[in-house]
Amino acid sequence: MAKSNLETIDEYINTFPEDVQKQLREVRECIEAAAPQAHEKIKWSRPAYSDDERILVMFAAFKHHIGFYVTPSTLQAFEEDLSGFKTGKGSIQIPLEQELPTDLIRKLTQYRVWESREKGVNWKS
Repeated sequence: MAKSNLETIDEYINTFPEDVQKQLREVRECIEAAAPQAHEKIKWSRPAYSDDERILVMFAAFKHHIGFYVTPSTLQAFEEDLSGFKTGKGSIQIPLEQELPTDLIRKLTQYRVWESREKGVNWKS
């Protein structure tokens, strides 16, 4: 099944090997715990969580890492916490062989909920 045809996050997760599925489920649980009101959907072929107005976070699996996507301003706010990770403009790479930083994923998600609600910050910020 092509990833572009997926309609649910469960379908997305099920396209990966069992060990990666386990990590993706953990990421999903962290997001849901930190943003229980968020709506889940597939956006740009990736699992995404949004509030009523904007995307909060997204994630995706790759050959060697899990990508976790937030805004550049979120990365700035957590720059010290993220010093051990490869980051991009709005992305964090979590190596598959590394233990999943569940507390950090929750904090980043909570920050995005706050940032979206209080500042109206969207992906293009």
